[in-house]
Amino acid sequence: MTAHHPAGALPLHGVVVAIDGGGSKTDAVAIDRSGIVRAHSRGAASNPQTQGLDVAVAVVDSLVTEVLESAGLPLLGTGVFLSGLDLEVEIESFREAIAPLPWAAIGSSLLDNDMFALLRTGTKEANAIAVVCGTGINCVGVRADGETARFPALGAISGDWGGGSQLGEQALWHAARAADGRGAATEFSRSIPDFFGLTDIHAVIESLHFGRIAEASFALLSPMVFDAADGGDLIAVSILDRQAEEIVALAGAAITRLALDDVPVPVVLGGGVLAAGNLLFLAAIEEKLSRRCPLARALLVRDRPIVGAALLTLEAAGAALEVTVSARSALARTFARLDGTTQLDETTQLDETQG
Repeated sequence: MTAHHPAGALPLHGVVVAIDGGGSKTDAVAIDRSGIVRAHSRGAASNPQTQGLDVAVAVVDSLVTEVLESAGLPLLGTGVFLSGLDLEVEIESFREAIAPLPWAAIGSSLLDNDMFALLRTGTKEANAIAVVCGTGINCVGVRADGETARFPALGAISGDWGGGSQLGEQALWHAARAADGRGAATEFSRSIPDFFGLTDIHAVIESLHFGRIAEASFALLSPMVFDAADGGDLIAVSILDRQAEEIVALAGAAITRLALDDVPVPVVLGGGVLAAGNLLFLAAIEEKLSRRCPLARALLVRDRPIVGAALLTLEAAGAALEVTVSARSALARTFARLDGTTQLDETTQLDETQG
């Protein structure tokens, strides 16, 4: 990592470029020294675990080059935050792969897992935890002295359970058992075949077996788990209860590993499964979190992690607080428009004075 500019000492003209990439898409933004969004773009997936290192590097390089050219200003620094950079060896491999690229050696340079972008999107507090529950699940924690708590987040082999894909898989698992008499009746016996336009669960299973339906489709089933739970389906309720337990288990483990049990600590919650905002699900998380870590408080974040990626990149380049506050507002508006959504109301949006 290159040296940072002194606080408030960004050059008069220039932009930082921030990248937040995952398994489905990658966001890029160029922001100038006053916090104005000069350019933004969205590209393909850039998770090196799923896309391969060369493809991920190519996506990031293309987006950095694109937004930098669109901004038309000198580069002050970059911040690249990607899912799939879970192990130190993966971070170092990516760093080596981008080292020959012209932009990689200019100004301040950050490279890390996208969990840190989510964390900064939610809070600026020095002691904090973030849990993402999207397609998969992951967690990171930070302490004021710089210590971090990370998880491999490699799925079942590293002890993980949950995320949209697993919720959908569990819905089908229970529907299959209901169909052959091994399990209790569930709404999924009807809703899953309807979703795929098939006659029954047996037809769904056969289509998956022969590859007519991709297993990636499991993630598309997760919204019906919430719908079924809201309708009182006990199987759906049990699935979401376990997901809430897993989210709290991650947060609680990070808090304990960082010795923050006796400290008021924010737990930033993000990712599509959480951002859906199901009230019963969020209430279960809060109740379980309060029992395990009484001083912790949950903060739901719907802004995309590119917001946090940009704030971290600005701060690394020496931006003053007023710049990050301005940038946060501009970024939230920009990507709300890009996603076709509206900004959060005051009950869910974090205090912008945190920058």
